[in-house]
Amino acid sequence: HTSNGCPVNSGDMMGSGTISGPTEESYGSMLELTWRGEKPIKMKDGTERKFINDNDSVIMRAYCQNDDVRIGFGEVKTKLLPVFNPKKSK
Repeated sequence: HTSNGCPVNSGDMMGSGTISGPTEESYGSMLELTWRGEKPIKMKDGTERKFINDNDSVIMRAYCQNDDVRIGFGEVKTKLLPVFNPKKSK
């Protein structure tokens, strides 16, 4: 990722793709859930969102299982900070 000059910092969240299914209950990204921002989703507090915003916390949990075993990676959590703009800090 950094070979094209894009800086990567400690704590940056990266994903290699989305694992989704054919139904709304199995969508794997905010973009899919909101149908590219055209259909807002209702949050637990009653507000509506189309996209993830600065200062939002994102928590991912996942597992897979069959009749014999269940495996997962626990919880991955991060807070999305606003983009650093050196011109604004002067």
